Amino acid sequence: MDSMRRFNTISEYNAFNNNETRHPLVSVVDLSKAAPRQGSQMYFGFYIVFLKDVKCGDLVYGRNTYDYQEGTLVFMAPGQVAGVNSNGEYYQPKGHVLAFDADLIHGTSLGRHIQDYNFFSYQSNEALHLSEKERSIVLDCFSKINYELERGIDKHSKRLIVSNIELFLDYSVRFYDRQFITRDHVYKGTIEKFEKLLNNYFSSEKPQTVGLPSVAYCADELNLSPNYFGDLVKKETGKTAQEYIQFKLINLAKEKIFDGEKTVNQVAYELGFKYPQHFTRLFKKQVGQTPHEYRSLN
Repeated sequence: MDSMRRFNTISEYNAFNNNETRHPLVSVVDLSKAAPRQGSQMYFGFYIVFLKDVKCGDLVYGRNTYDYQEGTLVFMAPGQVAGVNSNGEYYQPKGHVLAFDADLIHGTSLGRHIQDYNFFSYQSNEALHLSEKERSIVLDCFSKINYELERGIDKHSKRLIVSNIELFLDYSVRFYDRQFITRDHVYKGTIEKFEKLLNNYFSSEKPQTVGLPSVAYCADELNLSPNYFGDLVKKETGKTAQEYIQFKLINLAKEKIFDGEKTVNQVAYELGFKYPQHFTRLFKKQVGQTPHEYRSLN
């Protein structure tokens, strides 16, 4: 999988897959029309969503089995790279792809909040696994977009196409929420690992040598993308990952402040703050008192 194919425009990607370009900024690609090919890395200059049309079997988590036999959705933002490793063998692509350029959604409601759809920066192993019913809803959205492309462009086309893309993405948010719930026991295990990671971090020399733990650091240690990790923590705890780290930090700070032999500045440095005033500001924001006030009143 050493070769890299670059697709800067949707028309280039359509041509690669033997699909007609009906609109330069959006396409629903039928991968069954593509010629057999070898695996490679692919760069995309536009938003792209892969609907894998394969029978992948039941997904088993612990003792529970979930019937997601109709494939998965993988989301990618412009500038990202996807790869398929076929070990040099030729394979026939299957499924559908929704591709749309950022220029299509400029000035629209979707364009104003496209960054809210965090799953465009999830890793491929954090893909959305669909039930049969969910897959039919996705295909219905794709069908409506394709209908607009096939009937020709008029004054209503852009609004209807963008509205259906937004509808599809909103359904995807709901389906990811469902996925978080159905894998609840798996994600609770991740929260427990997150808690252990923070405990080990603050009991080591890392706060003094590295500084405060970041969300990106924690996500990387747990082999998750930062956005997926953040969404998971939010669903499970009601706090953002950053808020959870700060919550842990303040609880540790309260314990350390009661050590009368340490100054507030020493406590701040032990916790990983480069500047003690930043610690004081965060502590007062979270607790309602400065560290000195908390020590004297408790």
